[in-house]
Amino acid sequence: MMNLNLLKLKIVELLDKHNKITTVADLLGLKQPTVTFHMKNLERDFGVKLFDARMGKIILTDAGFALLHYASKINALASEAQRVVNEFDTLRQGTLSIGASYVPATYILPAVIDAFTKAYPRIHISLSVKTAPVITGMLQSHEIDIGIISTGSFHQAPLKAKAICPDELVLICSPSHPCANQAEWSPEWIASSTFVLHGESSSTRRITDQWLEQQGIHPSPKLELDSLEAIKQAVMLGEHVSFISRMAVQSEVDRGLLRMWPIPESIPVRQVYVLTNQDRYLSATSRRFIDFLEDYQQNSHEPLCADQE
Repeated sequence: MMNLNLLKLKIVELLDKHNKITTVADLLGLKQPTVTFHMKNLERDFGVKLFDARMGKIILTDAGFALLHYASKINALASEAQRVVNEFDTLRQGTLSIGASYVPATYILPAVIDAFTKAYPRIHISLSVKTAPVITGMLQSHEIDIGIISTGSFHQAPLKAKAICPDELVLICSPSHPCANQAEWSPEWIASSTFVLHGESSSTRRITDQWLEQQGIHPSPKLELDSLEAIKQAVMLGEHVSFISRMAVQSEVDRGLLRMWPIPESIPVRQVYVLTNQDRYLSATSRRFIDFLEDYQQNSHEPLCADQE
């Protein structure tokens, strides 16, 4: 009967990362012959070669990489299980790993995290800021506890999504733009302006491309920028327009640095969602943070998400 314990799987994962038996032995607090012993036992148990020695390095074979795929998942789940049990039903200490796309990470979470850490100072929070597709991938692979993204209608098993607030997209331009004083914009005026696009992986870009295609607009020349701040700065130069989250530009609009309008014609509704993995145990810390996020949004005198009237 195969003896596939967690230590052996950890050795596979660390060998792929470091390629040295001595390094893996040091990291695990083992002697080098012990690591070698476990490697040979793995190959004997599976009946295939899992490791190759090349120029002083240990490289996984194709069979080794196949095992690595599952070893990484099992190791992550084992680590999660230990953490969840250790932190069970307590908010006195612990960790919380959050992944968020750019809009909620920049305009919602700072206030929530600040208030949460003041209420629970011994809970360590880490925040990864990536595009929405990357965040959903991290949540599926158990790299984070909670995902918070801004996107259109979201359905992706085994992830569970709960809408927190709307994230309206608006049209922006500089006060010096030739059409800045119009009461409303038409698709024709948008087509005649230089359009600043978001990066291809963003949900805003997907919605923008869909709208442009529906209107038969192929703006040229156009700019493509990955940074919200870079997009705002480019539009402030005076010649450009863009679609962007209202939350991201409300401050500049209030200060007269940008002007905004509703986007003409129809555009998909976008929401800020909090995501959890239904295949992952939702710890007391995660549940409390989600409750805190919802309560803060509902009860704050200065709502996290812009007024959608």
